[in-house]
Amino acid sequence: MKAQRRIVNRVCPFCEATCGVAIEVEGDQIVAVRGDKEDPFSRGFICPKAYGLKAFQQDPDRLKQPMRRTAGGWQPITWEAAFAEIETRLTAIQQKYGRDAVGMYSGNPIVHDLALMYMPVLARALGSKSLFNASAVDTLPKQVQTGLMFGGPFPATIPVPDIDRTSYLLIVGANPAISHGSLMTMPDAPGRLKGVVERGGKLVVIDPRRTETARLASEHHFIRPGADAAFLLAMVHTLFDENLVRLGAAEDLINGLEEVKVSVRAFAPEAVAGFCGMDAATIRRLAREFAAAPSAACYGRLGTCVQEFGTLSCWGIELMNILAGNLDRPGGVMFTTPAAPINSLSRSKPFTFARFRSRVSGQPEVEGRIPSSTMAEEMLTPGDGQVRAMILLMTNPLRSAANSEQLERAFKGLEFVVAVDFYINETTRYADIILPTPTNAEASCYEFGLYHLSVRNVAKWSSMAVPPKAGSPSTWEVILRLGAIAMGIGKQSTRAIDDVVFSQIAGTSVGCNSKWENLTTEEVIANLKDLIGPERLVDMLVRIGPYGDGFGRRPDGLTLAKIKESEHGIDLGPLEPRLRELLNTRSGKIELAPREMLDDLPRLRAHMTTGRDGMILIGRRDLRWSNSFMHNLPALVKGRDRCVLQISPSDAGRFGLGEGDSARITSRVGSVVAPIEITTDLMPGVVSLPHGWGHDAEGSQLQVAKAHAGVNTNVLTDDRAYDVLSGTAVLFGTPVRIEPELGSGK
Repeated sequence: MKAQRRIVNRVCPFCEATCGVAIEVEGDQIVAVRGDKEDPFSRGFICPKAYGLKAFQQDPDRLKQPMRRTAGGWQPITWEAAFAEIETRLTAIQQKYGRDAVGMYSGNPIVHDLALMYMPVLARALGSKSLFNASAVDTLPKQVQTGLMFGGPFPATIPVPDIDRTSYLLIVGANPAISHGSLMTMPDAPGRLKGVVERGGKLVVIDPRRTETARLASEHHFIRPGADAAFLLAMVHTLFDENLVRLGAAEDLINGLEEVKVSVRAFAPEAVAGFCGMDAATIRRLAREFAAAPSAACYGRLGTCVQEFGTLSCWGIELMNILAGNLDRPGGVMFTTPAAPINSLSRSKPFTFARFRSRVSGQPEVEGRIPSSTMAEEMLTPGDGQVRAMILLMTNPLRSAANSEQLERAFKGLEFVVAVDFYINETTRYADIILPTPTNAEASCYEFGLYHLSVRNVAKWSSMAVPPKAGSPSTWEVILRLGAIAMGIGKQSTRAIDDVVFSQIAGTSVGCNSKWENLTTEEVIANLKDLIGPERLVDMLVRIGPYGDGFGRRPDGLTLAKIKESEHGIDLGPLEPRLRELLNTRSGKIELAPREMLDDLPRLRAHMTTGRDGMILIGRRDLRWSNSFMHNLPALVKGRDRCVLQISPSDAGRFGLGEGDSARITSRVGSVVAPIEITTDLMPGVVSLPHGWGHDAEGSQLQVAKAHAGVNTNVLTDDRAYDVLSGTAVLFGTPVRIEPELGSGK
């Protein structure tokens, strides 16, 4: 008898937008994927990535049981055998070399899995300082900047543009029409961007590339890569110089206003114009417009983060929002009120960083982790604390981290690697044990992290669409089991381990939550005794959160059960002012002029005086992917070759390059050859190559990706080039040499 078709509503897990999808399922097979028109946040919008859900689920390369690497090749093993070997090997390494000898690195896909809530458990259990921060290829400068200014925790104190109500949106080094709003969770980014202009507002984009977002904008201006901090500080200079500073909601909550005024004197528009590649009159005009707009928001992302002055750039963005009176007001930048707030997990101390530094190059710790740019040197440099083993959680650093050839040498030399992953990719081919977990469609989820960054307050439970393979543990169970091994209780049952973990978390959460009278840890545990794992954590956080029922104290309040009943999601309303309740600095005020920022300004001023000859390499993103594993999904790589080097017509002519040619791109650390695309979208002096490609590695088992191999831009990025304040590798802004590749051409 033919299985009846059914519709499962959930959130697409392939980027930060949290678009609602309706998955049509027959038996245990996904038949079709479409947008959920009844989702109150996305209203039926999806991008091409959503169609990858079906291809991902049906990918023949996807692993479905644990694998062990042997001299004769990969062999399947049982879960019991895999965990036993991991326990033996990791324990022996830590006993011989110390706890820091085992490192850990996690990737972006785990953000869309409730296992995210168990990563701190594993990190604490390892007791290692060799925990590498994946945010250093993405968000770390923003994390440091907002932590210093607002006090953390991340991501609760990251203000997001109130895009649906703003009348002026200034975007610096970001392409939300493609990324769908990294650190600004919003479905239908193109529609929301167009909406700013359609309601009479203005959209201005500052970027060395005429991006898809720039094509929607009222204005676009080229800027030299790495000059964003100087441009933004020149805008701030103008606000002071022309008496345009208006603090608004932050009026009585500011420390350091005079220090900022003094520090930006050296960044007059006339002083930075040549360095930025923008004329001073335009910089001043944009600052005046921003200050005069009825409401305005300044937003920046990868282009402002993964560069040499990433933290200063993020600081400049926040200064513009605060000093023009647009912090914590409708149409400005505001803080989301999530239904399950991270603040309820623990007593959050004010943000500090650099409590210790990496062993080799002295990069700063942030929330217990050191930047990923240090991974190779920590593995290759002998001495106490040398990394001898790694735990990888859904990541492919040999295609995402700087100087990948050096990192490959480092991974080859490790004594033991365990990977939690779906694939044998360019990195996991060096693993000794691979633990595959269910796909997103095979697991329920709640977007715990991303709902802290949403442009509206929303809540939605993502239901399991199809069942996982029998006997396959959930990702959270795998990570909890790894943590139990590190704690020496790996033989206990999952339920017993989770009960211990939950009782500790519940005790802390109840202890730091004074909203609900007479609420006790025992009451919380008793009420949630029928749940296990992250569902239990989410239900607790929802019930003690801002909309919660307080375990019966507010009967009409939210519970996880009520969220589940609303299969299309719940719209909890627009963003509301909440700056005073969130500020978590020691002073209780916004620290406008952190000492770390002021101390880094001489480095920026010195850099402005250096010569600027030569070509600069930046990355770019495509609508069809956000992680390298998506290159193995046929629906997302079909069509024209997208891994091409974009170059301006003037530069192509200067280097003797024509359509159909290939160019050799060479940096301090490596060299690659890529086909070129000549386009007027690039600022002269700048070339662009997308991130995450290079799928021709021997031993990887990604057949579709190999057929669309492309080239690995991180062969070129330099592990010694980083933002000094945060340790973030410079992925956008690598000096390169361009020359025709002999033998290429039409």
